[in-house]
Amino acid sequence: MPPSPSASTFRLGVVLALCAATGFASKAIFVKLAYRYQVDAVTLLTLRLALAMPFLLLVRLWRGGSAAPISGRDRGWLLLGLLGYYLSSLLDFLGLMSVSASLERLLLMLYPTFTVLLSAWLLKQRVTGRIVTALSITYAGMLLVLIPDLAQARAHWSGVILVLLSTLSYALYLTLSPAVIARVGAMRFTETALAVSALAMAVHFLATRPLGALVQPLPVWGYALAIAILATVLPIYALAGAIVRIGSSRTAIIGSIGPVLTIVLSMGVLDERLGWLQWLGAAVVIGGVWIVGSNKK
Repeated sequence: MPPSPSASTFRLGVVLALCAATGFASKAIFVKLAYRYQVDAVTLLTLRLALAMPFLLLVRLWRGGSAAPISGRDRGWLLLGLLGYYLSSLLDFLGLMSVSASLERLLLMLYPTFTVLLSAWLLKQRVTGRIVTALSITYAGMLLVLIPDLAQARAHWSGVILVLLSTLSYALYLTLSPAVIARVGAMRFTETALAVSALAMAVHFLATRPLGALVQPLPVWGYALAIAILATVLPIYALAGAIVRIGSSRTAIIGSIGPVLTIVLSMGVLDERLGWLQWLGAAVVIGGVWIVGSNKK
């Protein structure tokens, strides 16, 4: 059993976990604000990754240190990054064109439940009765969230499906990557995965858009920079720092406040609103995800 962290280390870990949750929660807000300037999802995501890469490189250089070369086998597995930061992000940005930031964040919160199901299917891991109960609670809560928006045409099934596919893609990335991460290191894997995804996004952009599409109003560049730094680079490193100090389970539990943060931000910035039934559904979803994330069996 690992030793308990000191009080100061624990406090710093909690602060880092909260910073990571806040950063990730802000992404949808910045995306929705950028969409007000008629930028498309592919262009905005290209700007996000292009602006994030120099900062990742700077952090990598600042951290220093030499690392052993990545084996040929693991180089192939690094393509998993395409699931986590290219395909998942692309589907998410496309979904945000027709669903609210609040609903998007709640849908993305389903990734731990998808990871459990994928692990049971692909890795033959046992699903306990407690987890089955948690999954049932989570999906019941999501129905409470979805029904009012879909009934009143405030969201489109296409957007919901795109965000769900984004969540599934990210869950598949999380399911298949632990063995590779154990060999190459978590931060090295994440940095490389982001670099591979940035290259894939650049190819996608050049194949489908003219270079002139990068000429965007200054606010779009500002929001893209905010997504790159505040909602991508800083949260990734804050999350890693939190896991080192307080462990992955505590970090995941703290991160479950993400949807609440997104809902609060969307109410203040985007003037989005949830009905009482959706607030109840959100609480049920977060409760179910918390049970899944805190499971130690």
